[in-house]
Amino acid sequence: MGNSLRDQLLGLGFTPAPKPAAKPIAKPAAKPTAKQPEQKPAARPARTREEMDLAKAYAIRAQKEKDERQEAERLKQEAARLRREARSKLDALLEGKALNDAAAEIARHFPYGGRIKRVHVTADQLAALNAGRLGVVQRNGRYLLVDAAVLAEAEAIFPEAVALKVDPDAPASDDIYADPQYQVPDDLVW
Repeated sequence: MGNSLRDQLLGLGFTPAPKPAAKPIAKPAAKPTAKQPEQKPAARPARTREEMDLAKAYAIRAQKEKDERQEAERLKQEAARLRREARSKLDALLEGKALNDAAAEIARHFPYGGRIKRVHVTADQLAALNAGRLGVVQRNGRYLLVDAAVLAEAEAIFPEAVALKVDPDAPASDDIYADPQYQVPDDLVW
């Protein structure tokens, strides 16, 4: 019983734990004297030429993308400014020239902006509109009926505002059912 646990474990073949290595004690840095030059801290390893070229390429690409974004933003702002100016000129042109009649009961439908829109006209206005003597201009969400001369001026100022312009010289063959291929035969019995 006189054997300690340590002695018993050593007797069974266990080896003693290794002793930790002693750490050297750091000496305080001495001030350089006139004879000793000051030691500089270790600089990081120098870049290779490939790393420098790659970093330079990334910097050039980033600068180019930044310049492109700034140019796109500048062009967008310029386009918005031109649209505002054109709309204000259009508003001045259309002031008092609308021919819309409050008593008009006939709805004339037309495609505009990917949707079917309508403007109410009288029978005489409908005939003139279909003949191309009148046209429709969109202004602030409303559709104004104007004569052909005002429509031409509005188109010159701001083409996107022209909602309906009928060309009287356009061929009437826009109907696909006018093609003989789609005509109903005479001998068809229901």
